[in-house]
Amino acid sequence: MILHYLPLVNWSNGIIMISVFGAVCVGLVTAVLMLMNSGKNK
Repeated sequence: MILHYLPLVNWSNGIIMISVFGAVCVGLVTAVLMLMNSGKNK
């Protein structure tokens, strides 16, 4: 009965959180690549 009130997977919020996490990871990777390329040019 306790599992009825404690959902193991919340898809409505989970998909949003996964997409935000993926966007942040892509942004960090692009920022690091841009910094690496600008350091090589100088």
